[in-house]
Amino acid sequence: MPHLPLPTRAEDVPAAFAERFNSGDPDAVRELYEEHAAFVPESGTPVHGIEAIAEANRPFLAIGLPISLRPRQVHVCGDIALLVVDWEIEGVVKSTATDVARRGTDGHWRYVIDSPFGAAPAAPAGGG
Repeated sequence: MPHLPLPTRAEDVPAAFAERFNSGDPDAVRELYEEHAAFVPESGTPVHGIEAIAEANRPFLAIGLPISLRPRQVHVCGDIALLVVDWEIEGVVKSTATDVARRGTDGHWRYVIDSPFGAAPAAPAGGG
């Protein structure tokens, strides 16, 4: 597999993720995360660390269909970025992600928090 470059601009993180995801290579996807990053699956219970994130991404990769992403918002403050991105795996699953990326000392941007269902409607609050 050819080397896929890491993004050097925050606004390129979603496209880099799509390219790596669509390659089907879990190691390529893994490179887009900081070592102690968090991944928040649909259950809302985050997992931490590259290996746990790779495991959480495995079911999405196993679908075997391409992902498409459409950034809605990218807000950058220094070396931190907030990304709001609509995504879909070809008619199987779609949502809006709310992600945080950070520019590392090497100049490349990686996910610190990947919350693919981060903009999903919240459950109604209990009242009393």
